[in-house]
Amino acid sequence: MYLPEEESAALAGSTLQLAEQARNVARGFLMARLPRGGPQAEAVLLVVSELVTNAVQHAGGVTRFGLKTGEGTVTVVVEDSSRRPPRPRPFDRTSPGGFGWPLVQTLAQDVQVNIRPDGKTVSAVLPLPE
Repeated sequence: MYLPEEESAALAGSTLQLAEQARNVARGFLMARLPRGGPQAEAVLLVVSELVTNAVQHAGGVTRFGLKTGEGTVTVVVEDSSRRPPRPRPFDRTSPGGFGWPLVQTLAQDVQVNIRPDGKTVSAVLPLPE
């Protein structure tokens, strides 16, 4: 698994800055595996943004971030210090947000939430053409 310790440790700042930093790490990771980009790369970047943003807004921040390739897949891993699992929010026209978690579940082939004594790990597996 590619866990960019120096990049993970450097993920600091506002929610937008964190999501942008995580996307930049993911972009570099994907360039080596999917140099032409395409819809699959965009889906990975979107999932990275959503999981990092969710960790910051709802779980006290990212404690670890990583990417891993498998046979025809890439797994996005985001850890935080909250033991509360993600949950969909009811749609509310008067309140922003609420689309991220359903979007992650739609784009990913598999989403796992592992609750640990010190928080949780959210893993999303996305297709990546060979």
